[in-house]
Amino acid sequence: MSRFSPSRLLSGLGFATRRQLAAMGSATRLLSRLLALTGPTLARFGLVRDQIFFLGNYSLAIITVSGLFVGFVLGLQGYYTLQRYGSSEALGLLVALSLVRELGPVITALLFAGRAGTALTAEIGLMKAGEQLSAMEMMAVDPVRRILAPRLWGGLIALPLLAAVFSAVGVLGGWVVGVLMIGIDSGSFWSQMQSGVDVWRDVGNGIVKSIVFGLAVTFVALHQGFEAQPTPEGVSRATTRTVVVASLAVLGLDFLMTAWMFSL
Repeated sequence: MSRFSPSRLLSGLGFATRRQLAAMGSATRLLSRLLALTGPTLARFGLVRDQIFFLGNYSLAIITVSGLFVGFVLGLQGYYTLQRYGSSEALGLLVALSLVRELGPVITALLFAGRAGTALTAEIGLMKAGEQLSAMEMMAVDPVRRILAPRLWGGLIALPLLAAVFSAVGVLGGWVVGVLMIGIDSGSFWSQMQSGVDVWRDVGNGIVKSIVFGLAVTFVALHQGFEAQPTPEGVSRATTRTVVVASLAVLGLDFLMTAWMFSL
């Protein structure tokens, strides 16, 4: 039975710290390279367009269905809460603000991480395991420029569009529950929403959040795939890490940006 050794504990702690710092440095270098390739990537917009289709269109079904049911739940919960204070006519405002400010960008980013993020990580990881990235380097083709950069911008553009679809479908779901099922006046539902939602402060904040989330989720997925071990087990672990790290990043960034936006 081994005895406790302070030097062994310090050695393990130092090794773990050094490994985390190395991973952070690698991620920072990769992000810097991707951002530096913005001009050449957008100049070949056909590659970005294909990734927008792949990431956005294939995620559209789950985003639409999820947004509809979130709108249903907001309509029910919001009505029963507002009814206590005699303000049930403000249901449209409650649903719209909840979606465009918070739930739309956050839930879309979490769903995007689970659907598109894992697909990106698996795709890049399998390309690395199959030595396709090494073959591109042998042919003097930069895989970061040809493979990773278009996918980063594809996710960066696709996620705000998906968040807008999520919020719009969610508002429609709230209208179905509030107006068609419960019986709230349709004019009051839409007029309260129109007068209470500010384009710049409310919708603009949601757009900024969705852009930041799109960058974070897509970059995490690409980095995990690019740094994955070139084995089936390594790709599987990288895919799992993508969901965990991207979800935590979205929730943490949401708190920071909400605190910053409402302090302005």
